[in-house]
Amino acid sequence: MFDAAILDAAGRVLDACRQRGMMVVTAESCTGGLLAGSLTAVAGSSDVVDCGYVTYSCSSKTALLGVPAPLIRTHGAVSREVARAMVEGIRHRHPDRAGVAITGVAGPGSDSRAKPAGLVFMAAVADADIVVTEHRYGDIGRHAVRMASVRDALMLIAGCLRP
Repeated sequence: MFDAAILDAAGRVLDACRQRGMMVVTAESCTGGLLAGSLTAVAGSSDVVDCGYVTYSCSSKTALLGVPAPLIRTHGAVSREVARAMVEGIRHRHPDRAGVAITGVAGPGSDSRAKPAGLVFMAAVADADIVVTEHRYGDIGRHAVRMASVRDALMLIAGCLRP
């Protein structure tokens, strides 16, 4: 299911968590659990993977992660602000855990010119500082956008876990 590059990146995240003595929590929208799946595809991951949220709908982002509904109405579910709020929700519910969140438009196509297929926002936190990134993969196909998002989210949280 996952290529060698993703599994290698997942292994690096798990190793970094072990070295830091931290567990990791994921929150995903457009990737539908693939990020958590990539981490748990690596044998022995149960010592550092705490849990994962698949918050595909706006209401689940609010109910499960505490993302304010007015924030979603103002900026849209696919936004820098919502990615940040998703990871803040992880931090609030799971103190002392590393967290990584993804929200985006996997495609194909999009019903919004402002938010085209391939637009993905990610946020990660391991200590106090939250890092938010924007990716514009283009309309490269649903599977490709989702896999690129998983790969880049793994790299993002790995960077946050560096000592």
